[in-house]
Amino acid sequence: MTCASSKASDSAVAVPLTIARTLILALLIVAIDAPVAAESSPASIGVVVMHGKGGSPAKHVAELATGLERKGYLVANLEMPWSGARNYDAPVAAAESEVEAALAELRAKGAARLFIAGHSQGGLFALWFGGRHPLDGIIAIAPGGNVASPTYREKLGDSVSRARQLIAAGKADEKTPLQDFEGSRGMYTIWCTPASYLTWFDPDGAMNEVKAIRSMDPKVPVLFVAPTGDYPPLRASKQMMFQGLAANPLTKLFEPNASHLGAPAASIEEIARWMAQVAASGSAAHVQPP
Repeated sequence: MTCASSKASDSAVAVPLTIARTLILALLIVAIDAPVAAESSPASIGVVVMHGKGGSPAKHVAELATGLERKGYLVANLEMPWSGARNYDAPVAAAESEVEAALAELRAKGAARLFIAGHSQGGLFALWFGGRHPLDGIIAIAPGGNVASPTYREKLGDSVSRARQLIAAGKADEKTPLQDFEGSRGMYTIWCTPASYLTWFDPDGAMNEVKAIRSMDPKVPVLFVAPTGDYPPLRASKQMMFQGLAANPLTKLFEPNASHLGAPAASIEEIARWMAQVAASGSAAHVQPP
């Protein structure tokens, strides 16, 4: 009887110990997952949105920006120097500073994870920016505006040469009529300074697509949005651009059934899902405050 009583007592003690260990393990898992969950909630994710060439925050990216805001994300919808109103009124370096300032504001509002999303020329600029700054991810929506392409060199070669000549003649900061090009619009005149113009249209500069892709930090994942109804030249270069990105398990090609201009609105759900996935993974180049 004594031995039986001892075994029963040991068994009674073992059950509470097992329960206690299970509870402790569960609490540890919760404690470990809590910061990740907090950083992957929309309220802790900030994204800078940039429009395309000749556009504005109120045009083709407006639905994307408001859609993400409704889901709780922190959004900065910027008007960049390539907008229809600004016409390259600032050089590439100033545009870079504008995005840096927007990211800092998002961080001040509580963003623990930071992304940039750009449409068309904004998408190419986002890729260039991502090669120079730590970010948690980049969304390139139908990126375009590769000034190193044969088409741009043919259309704008004379204007680029003229800008160089004006700079050499000491007229770098005098506004003058120069040429821009957009696939659906053709060539058109813009008024800006030769110094600013050259930073955007130099074939070896920031808007060189191949250089921008090759400069990307492989730790930074990219959501590459290639709409099925995009302009033919962009559809033709889609695979080359995507395959040129550094390998990253979170980098993804998304092909919505949309036109070039409709791509931002058609990608809202996928962009929101992908940002949350990247933020929750903990594997992105997590941005640290300066």
